[in-house]
Amino acid sequence: MSETVTLPRPDDWHLHLRDGAMLTAVAPESARHFGRAIIMPNLVPPVVTGADAAAYRDRIMAALPAGSRFTPLMTLYLTEETDPADVVAAHESGLVTAVKLYPAGATTNSASGVRDFTRVHGVLEAMAEAGVPLCVHGEVTDPEIDIFDREAVFIERVLDPIRHATPGLRVVMEHITTQDGVAYVREGGPDIAGTITAHHLVINRNHLLVGGIRPHYYCLPVAKREAHRLALRAAATGDCDRFFLGTDSAPHPDGAKESACGCAGCFTAPNALSIVAQVFEQEGALDRLEAFVSRNGPAFYGLPVNEDTLTLARQDAPVAYPDRIDAGGEDVTVFDPGFPLHWQVT
Repeated sequence: MSETVTLPRPDDWHLHLRDGAMLTAVAPESARHFGRAIIMPNLVPPVVTGADAAAYRDRIMAALPAGSRFTPLMTLYLTEETDPADVVAAHESGLVTAVKLYPAGATTNSASGVRDFTRVHGVLEAMAEAGVPLCVHGEVTDPEIDIFDREAVFIERVLDPIRHATPGLRVVMEHITTQDGVAYVREGGPDIAGTITAHHLVINRNHLLVGGIRPHYYCLPVAKREAHRLALRAAATGDCDRFFLGTDSAPHPDGAKESACGCAGCFTAPNALSIVAQVFEQEGALDRLEAFVSRNGPAFYGLPVNEDTLTLARQDAPVAYPDRIDAGGEDVTVFDPGFPLHWQVT
Protein backbone atom coordinates (compact mmCIF):
# COMPACT_ATOMS: atom_id res chain seq x y z
CA MET A 1 0.00 0.00 0.00
CA SER A 2 1.26 3.47 -0.89
CA GLU A 3 2.06 5.66 2.12
CA THR A 4 1.43 8.87 0.17
CA VAL A 5 -1.05 9.86 -2.54
CA THR A 6 -0.46 13.00 -4.62
CA LEU A 7 -3.31 14.16 -6.82
CA PRO A 8 -4.64 17.31 -8.49
CA ARG A 9 -6.16 19.54 -5.83
CA PRO A 10 -9.68 18.23 -5.16
CA ASP A 11 -12.90 20.18 -5.57
CA ASP A 12 -16.04 20.07 -3.43
CA TRP A 13 -19.12 19.90 -5.63
CA HIS A 14 -21.63 20.65 -2.84
CA LEU A 15 -20.77 23.02 0.01
CA HIS A 16 -22.60 25.23 2.50
CA LEU A 17 -20.65 28.29 3.64
CA ARG A 18 -23.55 30.19 5.25
CA ASP A 19 -23.03 33.92 5.85
CA GLY A 20 -21.84 36.43 8.43
CA ALA A 21 -19.79 35.09 11.34
CA MET A 22 -20.37 31.49 10.28
CA LEU A 23 -19.02 32.20 6.79
CA THR A 24 -15.93 33.82 8.27
CA ALA A 25 -15.33 30.77 10.48
CA VAL A 26 -15.92 27.95 7.98
CA ALA A 27 -14.67 29.30 4.63
CA PRO A 28 -10.98 28.84 5.58
CA GLU A 29 -11.67 25.20 6.47
CA SER A 30 -12.74 24.39 2.91
CA ALA A 31 -10.18 26.69 1.29
CA ARG A 32 -7.38 24.82 3.08
CA HIS A 33 -7.91 21.63 1.05
CA PHE A 34 -10.17 22.32 -1.93
CA GLY A 35 -9.52 24.29 -5.09
CA ARG A 36 -13.14 25.06 -5.94
CA ALA A 37 -16.57 24.39 -4.51
CA ILE A 38 -20.16 24.58 -5.69
CA ILE A 39 -21.69 27.00 -3.16
CA MET A 40 -25.23 26.37 -1.99
CA PRO A 41 -27.62 29.33 -2.28
CA ASN A 42 -30.03 28.57 0.59
CA LEU A 43 -29.33 31.67 2.64
CA VAL A 44 -32.04 33.77 4.27
CA PRO A 45 -33.03 35.40 1.98
CA PRO A 46 -31.86 32.96 -0.73
CA VAL A 47 -29.52 33.73 -3.62
CA VAL A 48 -32.06 33.98 -6.45
CA THR A 49 -30.61 36.46 -8.98
CA GLY A 50 -27.29 37.15 -10.61
CA ALA A 51 -26.94 40.28 -8.49
CA ASP A 52 -27.48 38.20 -5.34
CA ALA A 53 -24.80 35.75 -6.45
CA ALA A 54 -22.30 38.51 -7.17
CA ALA A 55 -22.81 40.04 -3.74
CA TYR A 56 -22.51 36.67 -2.00
CA ARG A 57 -19.35 35.82 -3.93
CA ASP A 58 -17.82 39.08 -2.76
CA ARG A 59 -18.60 38.18 0.87
CA ILE A 60 -17.04 34.76 0.42
CA MET A 61 -13.87 36.20 -1.10
CA ALA A 62 -13.59 38.64 1.80
CA ALA A 63 -13.80 35.73 4.26
CA LEU A 64 -10.93 33.77 2.71
CA PRO A 65 -7.41 33.85 4.15
CA ALA A 66 -4.91 36.15 2.46
CA GLY A 67 -3.33 34.47 -0.54
CA SER A 68 -6.03 31.79 -0.84
CA ARG A 69 -6.57 30.42 -4.35
CA PHE A 70 -9.97 28.92 -3.51
CA THR A 71 -12.67 29.66 -6.11
CA PRO A 72 -16.34 29.69 -5.11
CA LEU A 73 -18.56 28.43 -7.92
CA MET A 74 -21.85 30.23 -7.42
CA THR A 75 -25.35 28.85 -7.83
CA LEU A 76 -28.82 30.35 -8.00
CA TYR A 77 -31.78 29.14 -5.95
CA LEU A 78 -34.57 28.05 -8.29
CA THR A 79 -37.98 29.50 -7.44
CA GLU A 80 -41.25 29.56 -9.30
CA GLU A 81 -40.51 33.21 -10.18
CA THR A 82 -36.94 32.68 -11.45
CA ASP A 83 -36.24 34.73 -14.60
CA PRO A 84 -34.75 32.50 -17.34
CA ALA A 85 -32.96 35.44 -18.95
CA ASP A 86 -31.23 36.31 -15.65
CA VAL A 87 -30.08 32.70 -15.22
CA VAL A 88 -28.66 32.47 -18.72
CA ALA A 89 -26.96 35.87 -18.51
CA ALA A 90 -25.39 35.03 -15.13
CA HIS A 91 -24.10 31.73 -16.49
CA GLU A 92 -22.77 33.17 -19.74
CA SER A 93 -20.89 35.85 -17.81
CA GLY A 94 -19.10 33.20 -15.78
CA LEU A 95 -20.68 34.37 -12.54
CA VAL A 96 -22.98 31.37 -11.98
CA THR A 97 -22.04 27.74 -12.54
CA ALA A 98 -25.36 26.01 -11.84
CA VAL A 99 -28.90 26.39 -10.52
CA LYS A 100 -30.13 24.57 -7.41
CA LEU A 101 -33.54 22.92 -7.11
CA TYR A 102 -34.93 22.53 -3.60
CA PRO A 103 -38.40 21.03 -3.32
CA ALA A 104 -40.13 23.38 -0.89
CA GLY A 105 -39.58 22.24 2.68
CA ALA A 106 -37.04 19.54 1.84
CA THR A 107 -34.17 20.80 4.01
CA THR A 108 -32.62 23.80 5.78
CA ASN A 109 -33.88 27.14 4.42
CA SER A 110 -35.84 25.53 1.59
CA ALA A 111 -39.18 27.26 2.19
CA SER A 112 -38.73 29.31 -1.00
CA GLY A 113 -38.26 26.18 -3.11
CA VAL A 114 -40.44 24.74 -5.84
CA ARG A 115 -43.93 23.39 -5.14
CA ASP A 116 -45.42 23.30 -8.65
CA PHE A 117 -42.81 21.94 -11.05
CA THR A 118 -44.82 22.95 -14.10
CA ARG A 119 -44.03 26.57 -13.21
CA VAL A 120 -40.27 26.12 -13.73
CA HIS A 121 -40.44 24.29 -17.05
CA GLY A 122 -39.55 27.42 -19.00
CA VAL A 123 -36.47 28.03 -16.86
CA LEU A 124 -35.34 24.43 -17.25
CA GLU A 125 -35.76 24.61 -21.03
CA ALA A 126 -33.63 27.77 -21.16
CA MET A 127 -31.00 26.09 -18.97
CA ALA A 128 -30.88 23.02 -21.22
CA GLU A 129 -30.38 25.20 -24.28
CA ALA A 130 -27.66 27.29 -22.59
CA GLY A 131 -25.91 24.33 -20.95
CA VAL A 132 -26.60 25.40 -17.37
CA PRO A 133 -26.49 22.39 -14.99
CA LEU A 134 -29.32 21.77 -12.54
CA CYS A 135 -28.29 20.57 -9.07
CA VAL A 136 -31.15 18.83 -7.27
CA HIS A 137 -31.94 18.03 -3.67
CA GLY A 138 -33.52 14.70 -4.48
CA GLU A 139 -36.34 14.24 -2.00
CA VAL A 140 -40.08 14.67 -2.13
CA THR A 141 -41.69 16.42 0.82
CA ASP A 142 -45.14 14.82 0.82
CA PRO A 143 -45.98 14.10 4.47
CA GLU A 144 -47.40 10.67 3.62
CA ILE A 145 -44.05 9.50 2.20
CA ASP A 146 -41.73 7.87 4.73
CA ILE A 147 -38.54 9.90 5.16
CA PHE A 148 -36.42 6.87 4.24
CA ASP A 149 -38.27 6.52 0.91
CA ARG A 150 -38.26 10.14 -0.21
CA GLU A 151 -35.22 9.88 -2.49
CA ALA A 152 -36.56 6.90 -4.43
CA VAL A 153 -39.97 8.55 -4.80
CA PHE A 154 -38.35 11.80 -5.98
CA ILE A 155 -36.64 9.94 -8.80
CA GLU A 156 -39.91 8.41 -9.96
CA ARG A 157 -42.27 11.36 -9.47
CA VAL A 158 -40.07 14.42 -10.09
CA LEU A 159 -36.62 13.83 -11.53
CA ASP A 160 -37.40 11.33 -14.27
CA PRO A 161 -40.37 13.38 -15.58
CA ILE A 162 -38.25 16.57 -15.56
CA ARG A 163 -35.50 14.90 -17.56
CA HIS A 164 -37.93 13.42 -20.08
CA ALA A 165 -39.65 16.80 -20.49
CA THR A 166 -36.34 18.67 -20.88
CA PRO A 167 -33.99 16.75 -23.18
CA GLY A 168 -30.38 17.84 -22.88
CA LEU A 169 -30.71 19.24 -19.35
CA ARG A 170 -27.59 18.34 -17.39
CA VAL A 171 -28.49 17.26 -13.87
CA VAL A 172 -26.46 16.58 -10.75
CA MET A 173 -28.35 14.50 -8.22
CA GLU A 174 -26.69 15.74 -5.06
CA HIS A 175 -25.85 13.75 -1.93
CA ILE A 176 -27.37 10.50 -3.16
CA THR A 177 -28.06 8.10 -0.30
CA THR A 178 -29.72 5.04 -1.81
CA GLN A 179 -29.19 2.11 -4.14
CA ASP A 180 -31.98 3.69 -6.20
CA GLY A 181 -29.99 6.90 -6.64
CA VAL A 182 -26.84 5.01 -7.57
CA ALA A 183 -28.67 2.93 -10.16
CA TYR A 184 -30.47 5.94 -11.64
CA VAL A 185 -27.22 7.86 -12.16
CA ARG A 186 -25.33 4.85 -13.43
CA GLU A 187 -28.02 3.99 -15.98
CA GLY A 188 -29.11 7.53 -16.81
CA GLY A 189 -26.66 8.42 -19.53
CA PRO A 190 -24.12 11.23 -19.95
CA ASP A 191 -26.40 14.08 -18.85
CA ILE A 192 -26.75 13.00 -15.22
CA ALA A 193 -24.21 12.72 -12.41
CA GLY A 194 -24.31 12.18 -8.67
CA THR A 195 -22.39 13.60 -5.75
CA ILE A 196 -21.62 11.50 -2.67
CA THR A 197 -20.75 12.90 0.75
CA ALA A 198 -17.98 11.76 3.07
CA HIS A 199 -20.42 11.12 5.91
CA HIS A 200 -22.81 8.96 3.89
CA LEU A 201 -19.87 6.70 3.07
CA VAL A 202 -19.35 5.91 6.77
CA ILE A 203 -22.68 6.12 8.63
CA ASN A 204 -26.00 4.36 8.28
CA ARG A 205 -29.21 4.99 10.16
CA ASN A 206 -28.07 2.81 13.08
CA HIS A 207 -25.24 5.27 13.77
CA LEU A 208 -27.85 8.00 14.08
CA LEU A 209 -30.37 6.19 16.26
CA VAL A 210 -28.98 3.16 18.13
CA GLY A 211 -28.00 3.82 21.73
CA GLY A 212 -29.40 7.34 21.70
CA ILE A 213 -30.05 10.03 19.13
CA ARG A 214 -26.81 11.54 17.81
CA PRO A 215 -27.71 14.98 16.47
CA HIS A 216 -24.37 15.53 14.73
CA TYR A 217 -25.12 12.53 12.50
CA TYR A 218 -28.50 13.96 11.51
CA CYS A 219 -28.54 15.27 7.95
CA LEU A 220 -30.92 15.45 5.00
CA PRO A 221 -31.22 13.25 3.12
CA VAL A 222 -31.06 11.14 6.26
CA ALA A 223 -28.64 8.20 6.40
CA LYS A 224 -30.25 4.98 5.20
CA ARG A 225 -29.81 1.22 5.70
CA GLU A 226 -26.39 -0.45 5.56
CA ALA A 227 -27.12 -1.88 2.11
CA HIS A 228 -27.45 1.67 0.76
CA ARG A 229 -24.20 2.78 2.40
CA LEU A 230 -22.38 -0.11 0.76
CA ALA A 231 -23.88 0.84 -2.61
CA LEU A 232 -22.52 4.37 -2.18
CA ARG A 233 -19.05 3.05 -1.40
CA ALA A 234 -19.16 0.85 -4.49
CA ALA A 235 -20.24 3.81 -6.63
CA ALA A 236 -17.59 6.16 -5.26
CA THR A 237 -14.77 3.66 -5.71
CA GLY A 238 -16.04 2.21 -8.97
CA ASP A 239 -15.37 2.99 -12.60
CA CYS A 240 -18.36 5.21 -13.45
CA ASP A 241 -16.98 8.72 -14.02
CA ARG A 242 -20.28 10.44 -13.17
CA PHE A 243 -19.90 10.05 -9.40
CA PHE A 244 -17.79 12.59 -7.53
CA LEU A 245 -17.27 14.17 -4.13
CA GLY A 246 -19.72 16.73 -2.84
CA THR A 247 -19.26 16.97 0.91
CA ASP A 248 -22.51 18.78 1.71
CA SER A 249 -20.55 20.15 4.66
CA ALA A 250 -23.30 22.03 6.49
CA PRO A 251 -22.33 23.87 9.67
CA HIS A 252 -24.83 24.75 12.39
CA PRO A 253 -24.18 26.10 15.89
CA ASP A 254 -24.27 23.33 18.46
CA GLY A 255 -27.22 24.99 20.15
CA ALA A 256 -29.25 24.56 16.97
CA LYS A 257 -28.15 20.95 16.48
CA GLU A 258 -28.56 19.82 20.09
CA SER A 259 -32.14 20.92 20.57
CA ALA A 260 -35.70 19.60 20.61
CA CYS A 261 -35.88 20.22 16.85
CA GLY A 262 -32.28 19.94 15.73
CA CYS A 263 -31.04 21.24 12.39
CA ALA A 264 -29.98 18.88 9.61
CA GLY A 265 -26.36 18.93 8.51
CA CYS A 266 -22.92 17.43 9.14
CA PHE A 267 -19.89 19.74 9.29
CA THR A 268 -17.15 17.79 7.50
CA ALA A 269 -15.03 20.48 5.85
CA PRO A 270 -11.98 20.01 8.13
CA ASN A 271 -11.66 16.23 7.78
CA ALA A 272 -13.61 15.20 4.66
CA LEU A 273 -10.54 14.29 2.59
CA SER A 274 -9.08 12.21 5.41
CA ILE A 275 -12.37 10.33 5.73
CA VAL A 276 -12.67 9.69 2.01
CA ALA A 277 -9.05 8.54 1.70
CA GLN A 278 -9.58 6.09 4.56
CA VAL A 279 -12.73 4.73 2.91
CA PHE A 280 -10.88 4.19 -0.36
CA GLU A 281 -8.07 2.44 1.52
CA GLN A 282 -10.61 0.19 3.24
CA GLU A 283 -12.10 -0.65 -0.16
CA GLY A 284 -8.68 -1.35 -1.72
CA ALA A 285 -9.29 1.46 -4.19
CA LEU A 286 -6.71 4.17 -3.53
CA ASP A 287 -5.95 4.10 -7.25
CA ARG A 288 -9.51 5.42 -7.83
CA LEU A 289 -9.32 8.26 -5.30
CA GLU A 290 -8.00 10.81 -7.81
CA ALA A 291 -10.91 10.23 -10.17
CA PHE A 292 -13.52 10.66 -7.43
CA VAL A 293 -12.12 13.79 -5.76
CA SER A 294 -10.18 15.53 -8.56
CA ARG A 295 -11.25 14.52 -12.07
CA ASN A 296 -14.85 13.34 -12.44
CA GLY A 297 -16.44 16.57 -11.22
CA PRO A 298 -14.52 18.93 -13.51
CA ALA A 299 -15.20 16.62 -16.46
CA PHE A 300 -18.96 16.73 -15.90
CA TYR A 301 -19.04 20.49 -15.36
CA GLY A 302 -16.78 21.14 -18.35
CA LEU A 303 -14.01 22.70 -16.27
CA PRO A 304 -10.26 22.04 -16.27
CA VAL A 305 -8.69 19.88 -13.61
CA ASN A 306 -6.84 21.97 -11.04
CA GLU A 307 -3.20 22.48 -11.94
CA ASP A 308 -1.79 22.49 -8.40
CA THR A 309 -1.55 19.31 -6.36
CA LEU A 310 -2.30 18.05 -2.87
CA THR A 311 -0.65 15.16 -1.03
CA LEU A 312 -2.25 12.83 1.49
CA ALA A 313 0.15 10.90 3.72
CA ARG A 314 -0.70 7.86 5.80
CA GLN A 315 0.64 8.00 9.34
CA ASP A 316 0.59 5.45 12.13
CA ALA A 317 -0.77 7.83 14.77
CA PRO A 318 -4.32 9.11 14.25
CA VAL A 319 -4.64 12.57 12.71
CA ALA A 320 -5.76 15.13 15.28
CA TYR A 321 -8.70 17.27 14.20
CA PRO A 322 -10.46 19.74 16.49
CA ASP A 323 -13.69 18.53 18.05
CA ARG A 324 -15.29 21.86 17.23
CA ILE A 325 -14.53 25.31 15.87
CA ASP A 326 -15.64 28.72 17.07
CA ALA A 327 -18.01 30.70 14.87
CA GLY A 328 -18.59 34.13 16.34
CA GLY A 329 -18.81 32.82 19.89
CA GLU A 330 -20.85 29.72 18.99
CA ASP A 331 -19.37 26.22 18.80
CA VAL A 332 -19.71 24.13 15.62
CA THR A 333 -18.97 20.44 16.10
CA VAL A 334 -16.75 18.74 13.52
CA PHE A 335 -18.13 15.45 12.20
CA ASP A 336 -16.67 12.41 13.97
CA PRO A 337 -16.54 9.37 11.65
CA GLY A 338 -16.41 7.02 14.63
CA PHE A 339 -12.96 5.61 13.88
CA PRO A 340 -9.38 6.98 13.89
CA LEU A 341 -8.25 8.76 10.73
CA HIS A 342 -4.75 8.00 9.48
CA TRP A 343 -4.61 10.01 6.24
CA GLN A 344 -3.40 13.57 6.66
CA VAL A 345 -3.28 16.37 4.10
CA THR A 346 0.32 17.56 4.00
